[in-house]
Amino acid sequence: MSDTKSRATGRRGRNARREARQHRGSSSIPYIVRNIPVSNLASDEALEIIEANADQILEEIGISFIDDPESLQLWKEAGADVKEQRVHFPKGLCRELLKTAPSEFTQHARNPSRNVQIGGNNTVFAPVYGPPFVASLDNGRHYGTLEDFQNFVKLAYMAPSMHHSGGTLCEPVDLPVNKRHFDMVYSHIKYSDKPFMGSVTAPERAQDSVDMASLVFGDDFVQNNCVMLNLINANSPMTFDATMLGALKVYAANNQAAVVSPFILSGAMSPVSPAGTLAQLLAEAMAGMALTQLIKPGTPVVFGTFVSSISMQSGPNLWNSRKSTCP
Repeated sequence: MSDTKSRATGRRGRNARREARQHRGSSSIPYIVRNIPVSNLASDEALEIIEANADQILEEIGISFIDDPESLQLWKEAGADVKEQRVHFPKGLCRELLKTAPSEFTQHARNPSRNVQIGGNNTVFAPVYGPPFVASLDNGRHYGTLEDFQNFVKLAYMAPSMHHSGGTLCEPVDLPVNKRHFDMVYSHIKYSDKPFMGSVTAPERAQDSVDMASLVFGDDFVQNNCVMLNLINANSPMTFDATMLGALKVYAANNQAAVVSPFILSGAMSPVSPAGTLAQLLAEAMAGMALTQLIKPGTPVVFGTFVSSISMQSGPNLWNSRKSTCP
C-alpha cells in the first residue's frame, strides 16, 4: 500500500512539473515599444550629404540586376535608364516608389497573441541567422543538423524574451540543399507558434514557403496579411543576383515582407569611410526595396543592413552591426 501511494504521489509530482514547464514555455514577453528618444550620431547636414550621395550613386553608377529580364523590364517601364543589365535611376524615383510601402505593419503568428509589429518605435528580438556550425557540450563544434535546427526552434519558442522564431537558425547540412527548406519551415511551424522567416535560396523554395504558410493561415489570409519575413541580400557592390531577385519577386507578389539587406564588408565591398559605405548601403537598399513596390504596391518591406569593416591585411571582420527598420 505504501509503495502504491508513493508511485501515485510521484506521478502527480511529475505531472505537476510537466504542466509547470509547459506553462512557462507558453509565456512570452511582448515585443518592445521604445519610449526613449533616438540618439543621432550624425548631424542633419551629414545625413543630407549621405542621402544626396546615394541619389548620385543610383543615377550615375547604377545598380546591376543580373540575369533577370523581368526586373529590368519593370524598371524600364517605371522610367529608369536600363543599359544591358545595369539600371540607372532618375533622381527621386526610388523614393517616390517607396511612398506606397507601409511605415509599420503586423507580422502574424500562428498564435495571434504572438503577433509582432514591425517598424515605428517597435523592437522585435529574433535569433541569429545563418551560422553553419553548432557547438554543444556533448558534440563540440560541428556542422549543423536538422536536429540542431529543431532544438534551436524549441529554445527560441521557450525563451520569453524572444518575440520571433527567426529563419535559418543553423544550416542543416545533413539534408539535401534542394529539400532542406521544407524541413526548416515545417520545424518553425510545428515546434513554435511565433512568427518565422521563409526560404530565399531559390525562387521555387520561396514559393514552397508561401504554399506551406497558406496551409497554416489560408490562401486569402496570406494574400492580405504578412505572415513571413524573408532576407534578401544585395550582392555588394551594386548588384542583385538572379537568386535573390527571384525570391524577392515571389514574396512581394504574395504580400510577404522582404528584408532587403546589402551585405557589405567596408574596405572590400565599399569605401573604407563610414560616410561612403552608408551612401552605398542606402543606394543598394533603396533599389531593392523600390522593386518590391513595382511588383506589388503596398507590400511590406524592411530596410535591413549588414555592415562590417574588414582588415585589408589579414581579412578578419573588425566589427559588425545589424539593424532593421521599415522605410
